[in-house]
Amino acid sequence: MITVEVWLYGELSHYGGDEDKGAYAHLYLDLPAGSVMADLLSRLRIPAQARGATFINSILSAMAGLQPDLQHRLADKDRVGIFPEVSMWPYQYRSGARMTPELAAALRENPEHGLHHAYDITNDTKGA
Repeated sequence: MITVEVWLYGELSHYGGDEDKGAYAHLYLDLPAGSVMADLLSRLRIPAQARGATFINSILSAMAGLQPDLQHRLADKDRVGIFPEVSMWPYQYRSGARMTPELAAALRENPEHGLHHAYDITNDTKGA
């Protein structure tokens, strides 16, 4: 068995059960050795698409819409922080964030999944 420390933020905190403090939940989970991120999400019953930025030991492993870490093997005493899809974090930290090899490879394969400083809204019809 391994023990993983988990921090769930924002609307994901309710997946922490009794550890839900409203804005966050902090819990320790025992998982079988060899467990991967998908096993952790399954145990917590968090739909993969509900999570945004995810960190394993302070290293970015997933972002909203890009989750190459589902088969990332967890180790004893790993610390996992999961933010909801709607969470934003300051832009100045994004381009310099350390990331897992799985996320780095996914971004190299398809740069469109990367982080953007500005978005093209020329097709926005809300004001029309």
